Amino acid sequence: MATEDSEHETTPSEGGSNLGIMPASAPPSLLRLAQRVDARLDEFLAAERDRWAGFDDSLGHPIDEIRRLVLSGGKRLRPAFCHWGYVGAGGGDSDQIDIDAGAAFELMHAFALFHDDVMDDADSRRGQPTTHTLSAQEHARNGWDGESRRFGEGVAILVGDLAFVYADQLLEEASPAAARIWNELRIELNIGQYLDILGGVSRTRDIAASERICRYKSGKYTIERPLHLGAVLAAPDRADELLPHLSNYGLPLGDAFQMRDDVMGAFGDEAVTGKPVGGDLIEGKPTPLLARATRLATDAQRDVLELVGDPDMSPETVARVQQVIVDTGGLAELEAHISELTESAVASLDQAPITDAAKAELTLLAEFVSQRTV
Repeated sequence: MATEDSEHETTPSEGGSNLGIMPASAPPSLLRLAQRVDARLDEFLAAERDRWAGFDDSLGHPIDEIRRLVLSGGKRLRPAFCHWGYVGAGGGDSDQIDIDAGAAFELMHAFALFHDDVMDDADSRRGQPTTHTLSAQEHARNGWDGESRRFGEGVAILVGDLAFVYADQLLEEASPAAARIWNELRIELNIGQYLDILGGVSRTRDIAASERICRYKSGKYTIERPLHLGAVLAAPDRADELLPHLSNYGLPLGDAFQMRDDVMGAFGDEAVTGKPVGGDLIEGKPTPLLARATRLATDAQRDVLELVGDPDMSPETVARVQQVIVDTGGLAELEAHISELTESAVASLDQAPITDAAKAELTLLAEFVSQRTV
């Protein structure tokens, strides 16, 4: 499936977050914000677990699974963009409302990942077994009635739905203007996911179509919409003034962000990304990278690219496909496009009516998300 999640392989700590995976090149403010968001997530989910496990011990399990995913590490980019949209619009750097919104973004992302893993039939996520895999194993181990696979997938879908509800709960005090942005974000995320699975099965290789998938499946809900939500939380009366400028930054950078993820999905080191080498190629994801390589390929090279999407693809075949993507010039063309998008985003900040502190941090974040290796 589509949703970006290139995190290091890591194991969650018992009492809270594990921020050891934060890349060394990340802006220092990202770690500070991640610590605040993780503390809020830990507090919120611990209270919910105590509430439901006190009623029935088995009801602690769904919340344990949410905690296992959201506190297993992460860059916390969505909370960071929400925070700097908030500060940029005049909000306080140490306020709580945007941290609650950041925690909501992480739970919304978790909802998508739980469902992604079912749709992808993925065995692992961030170096750990996925929820549907563990639940299917539990079913088989106990000899319960029915089919283990269906039980495991059902549990994961319900756990994802619970994360979705919890995300809303953290934003229940938001203004109507903020709620409208939040609802639009959620619609866009689901539309993007649909576009992605449709593009995968139909073997989309069109550049415009693949870039539209790229934008809606991840880019908008990672950068543009968090910026919008943060700004409206701080200054709802300035939405008409602020949002177009934030889109001038957020849309191109969101595209660059997901395109970078696509490069890692095709070429990333499993020891660094926590994903199988060439995972996107095995899954047949309809990426701008693959679309460019297909457009530039010779007939012989196109025959090799037709192997993309074979779940039984060998490591040797993955390497052949990777080499063709390089040889066609598809990778170099996409890298140049990522740089252009990032430069456009940063240049737009000159005209944005936001604070200088936010401009400085958004510049650092643009460099980080477009050039990251995890």
